Amino acid sequence: MVERLQAFGDIKLSKQVLQALSEMGFEEPSPIQKEAIPLALEEIDIIGQAQTGTGKTAAFAIPIAEKVNPKFLAVQALIVTPTRELAIQVAEEIAKVGKYRHVKPLPIYGGQPIDRQIRALRMGYQVVVGTPGRLLDHLNRGTLRLQHVKIVVLDEADEMLDMGFIEDIESILKDVPTEGRQIMLFSATMPPGIRKLAQTYMNTPRSVTVSRDELTVPLIDQVFYEARESIKVDALCRIIDIEDIGQGIIFCRTKRGVDELVAALEARGYFADGLHGDLSQQQRDRVMKRFRDGKTELLVATDVAARGLDINNVTHVINFDIPQDPVSYVHRIGRTGRVGRKGQAITLISPKEYRQLRLIENLIKTRIRRQELPSLADISERQAENLKNQLIKLIQSNRLGNYRAIVGDLFEEYDSMDVAAAALKFAVEGNVEEGIEGKDQEDVPYRNTGAAVGMVRFFINIGRIQQIRPQDIIRWIADESGISGNIIGTINIYDKFTFVEVPEEYASRVQSCMHQAMIKGRRVSVEPAKARENTDL
Repeated sequence: MVERLQAFGDIKLSKQVLQALSEMGFEEPSPIQKEAIPLALEEIDIIGQAQTGTGKTAAFAIPIAEKVNPKFLAVQALIVTPTRELAIQVAEEIAKVGKYRHVKPLPIYGGQPIDRQIRALRMGYQVVVGTPGRLLDHLNRGTLRLQHVKIVVLDEADEMLDMGFIEDIESILKDVPTEGRQIMLFSATMPPGIRKLAQTYMNTPRSVTVSRDELTVPLIDQVFYEARESIKVDALCRIIDIEDIGQGIIFCRTKRGVDELVAALEARGYFADGLHGDLSQQQRDRVMKRFRDGKTELLVATDVAARGLDINNVTHVINFDIPQDPVSYVHRIGRTGRVGRKGQAITLISPKEYRQLRLIENLIKTRIRRQELPSLADISERQAENLKNQLIKLIQSNRLGNYRAIVGDLFEEYDSMDVAAAALKFAVEGNVEEGIEGKDQEDVPYRNTGAAVGMVRFFINIGRIQQIRPQDIIRWIADESGISGNIIGTINIYDKFTFVEVPEEYASRVQSCMHQAMIKGRRVSVEPAKARENTDL
């Protein structure tokens, strides 16, 4: 059970909000929250200069949850955001903070059927979070009424200025009664357009500033690896294998680069998705949902596609392509190390990109540490260490029960080290020694398949005509046989058949699990390939 917060720094909050913050993992306010929340609770207009990742969402979500009347089913607070992704994230945050006060937020944005939003608005929500265009659409239709709104938040105002939304925002603000109105404006920068907006619509606002340098450098461990262009994908895979990545965002310079890297990662057994400007809104929503739900471990994106993303659990940001603009580097790495958490920023560079790296270091006033690419031995050692840690946890859990009796019997006849090693091998590899008496005969079919050393090449009677992709083969083998997709070797797909290489020690298991199994509605045959087929093709 989560221990309930008794206080949130020096800020006085209700028991219901404190309980919600406890469940969300908050311990103490971030700098922006410490300054902004007391002002917001006193109904003072605020100009907050802070970038994404500072905890600014909670800086206005907490006062909103405290101040709106949950029993009054009319819109009392309005939050305007530049993108639909941010609208969804902000609404989710307000729902969590206001959970025990029964505060209901509704996100409304373009791309979603407007009829559904109209029905939802009729039901009654205290908080609306939306993009400027769709909010204005509802106002013009008369389906959104703002006569009871007391709080307006303009989130990432500079982004909205860049996207040409300022006139829409002004139209929205004119619909909000001026008497008793509080406006909170948050922006990473303060261009003239934002200053003018503040002067026109805000009432003696107080400024709250959190500098960029305080945010990015202390919380994020920044390293770089040198890798030639020809080995960058292999280098990336080694880095992923050695790092303890919960969820990571990988940045590429182009849309084509995103697609190619996603295909390369999936072919090697990683769960990756791409995000770029050519995706439809429906595709983009699906990609983001999979990433937020933890079904995708790696999100590969362009800078433009990643604008407005606000995801708290990103442990790593990897610059597969170093950004051309040093400021973009700061925005990219700000996706990790969120709200006091530690994060890791990794950059891959070629020898000719050192000059660009120095420009970035000059901007952030920090030296980025060089790391040597991990070797295969380093990766094996890390995997062994992870395995040991899992075993230690099992031992410490003291729930081994019946397994102790089995081991006790074996100890009477076999060496304890051999028993432990055999149990570990069985857990990792399965019963690979089945039929060991006929081992020489069983090995014969796998001796000359035209595969790389230590691998076995299989022939599968399904191919391009059935719209098979490398990632389909990887996932199919991994799911059916239980082996890691990372160790599957070369895959060659032809019109009517496919060749795939797997490590020799797993060949028997793969064939027994795969042969006569179903893939894409078709029962397939999996046989050891012949060496002559390898040379003929």
